[in-house]
Amino acid sequence: MAIHLSPRRVAAASLSALALCFAATASAQTVLRTVPSSDLKIVDPIWTTANITRNHGLMIYDTLFAMDEKGVIKPQMVDRYSASADNKVWSFTLRPGLKFHDGAPVTSQDVIASLARWAKRDTLGQKMYEAMDSIAADGPNGFRMTFKQPFGVVLDALGKPNPLVPFIMPKRVADTPADKQIDELVGSGPFTLAKEDFRPGDRVIYRKNTAYVPRKEPASGLAGGKVVHVDRVEWVMLRDPQTQANALLNGEVDMLETVPSSGYTGMRTNDKIELVDVMPAGPFTVLYNHKVPPFNNPKALKAAMLAINQEAMLRAQVTFRDFYKPCASIYLCGSLYASDKTGFYTGKPQFEEARKLLKESGYDGKPVVILLPGDAPALNKLPAVYGQLLKQVGFNVDVQTTDWATLVTRRAKKDLPENGGWNAFITFWGGVDASSPIGYSPLTGNGDLGYFGWPVVPELEALKTKFIATADLAQRKEIATQIQQVVLEHGVLAPLGEGKAPTAVRRGTITGLLPSPAVLYWNVRKTSAPSP
Repeated sequence: MAIHLSPRRVAAASLSALALCFAATASAQTVLRTVPSSDLKIVDPIWTTANITRNHGLMIYDTLFAMDEKGVIKPQMVDRYSASADNKVWSFTLRPGLKFHDGAPVTSQDVIASLARWAKRDTLGQKMYEAMDSIAADGPNGFRMTFKQPFGVVLDALGKPNPLVPFIMPKRVADTPADKQIDELVGSGPFTLAKEDFRPGDRVIYRKNTAYVPRKEPASGLAGGKVVHVDRVEWVMLRDPQTQANALLNGEVDMLETVPSSGYTGMRTNDKIELVDVMPAGPFTVLYNHKVPPFNNPKALKAAMLAINQEAMLRAQVTFRDFYKPCASIYLCGSLYASDKTGFYTGKPQFEEARKLLKESGYDGKPVVILLPGDAPALNKLPAVYGQLLKQVGFNVDVQTTDWATLVTRRAKKDLPENGGWNAFITFWGGVDASSPIGYSPLTGNGDLGYFGWPVVPELEALKTKFIATADLAQRKEIATQIQQVVLEHGVLAPLGEGKAPTAVRRGTITGLLPSPAVLYWNVRKTSAPSP
């Protein structure tokens, strides 16, 4: 069953037309309508690290383990597990009654196939499989991992919350080659998604999985009992921030996952709206294409990093000082591995040194293509400001506006910019994502096997392996600092500081939102709006 992802563009429809469409919903159902952070066009959560696709995965798939609100990894699909004294043999048993949406039971063969596909694309998964000797079924509901050397972060890998998440799929789906997108949307999670309910550019309709059996523990973060209290959740794709605000005020949607900075002032003073802190702060980063000029030249790359002005860029994007913080560390400031040992990189512009380095690089003046996602209000100011800063250094800059879904597809291209490739793009990471070197997707130095930008930094990969091999916290902190210094020195990424945005709901109608790296829709209740 092929899923055709051709976008259905929503005409600049009036809110009244939107309301007429909503009125067709059966009144007997409890329907929660929300505006997600961006449009969903790629539905394979192992094929892309886009947060919107990860969030889609959280709706329809389940995981072996999951991270709770305090950052502790807890069993999810797993009923019980054990590890040998030397951490070389790990045994797992699935909890009983797990079923996919098509009614088939979840088996150890599904798990093994799903993990194998995930590990081909995920950086932590790659490390785990490098250390692994074998993974084998132990009956229909059990499996065993045997490692060549101790691998102390098995649970961190299986319960990682950030893209790429090791979601469990049916074996026939997981057998899809890792470089090809899946064409079935069958999971075992708390919601289902049918082909006819997926309308890119318009809406995505998730229906309650009535056969799902939640864990008995209370919900906490991504862990615990995923109890669904609504009949369906509709992701409504509204691009314009003012249209989003009007739809929320008029009751045509119940939530905005993230409040654009342009709407913050009006919403915080409106008695119909409640702003909720759900997702923690996270860092913005610049990713550079190391395969093509000019950033395949270390001096040009360093010049681009020295042009960064975190304060100016964050102020333009986030606006309100309460919601942003400059920070030169690659890790979330205040987190366990954050360090002020950042070498030449300060997050403050050093134009004179940057101009000197750019001249020494032999830069030929060809346009540097920076991708700007016009439909992502949480990101779309940063590329333009960065473009102006690069011009002050001497780069010829071409800021190209696209939509986020196209950016996600285009960033996978290794072509020259004039042939559809790119030089730089800016993205945002959840705070949990950026708190440890083993779960932070862009910290790769293994070239084509790594994250977009494809830097080749063997020293980085060796340090990550060393980090994984030790359980000593002091040693881990020292290694994490070394990783930071290598990442910045080689321009693997450039931190732009941290930002956050509240979630907006209609006051008195939505309860049960869980603090988490993503807005979650289990545990959430919707009640009628209070009388004015």
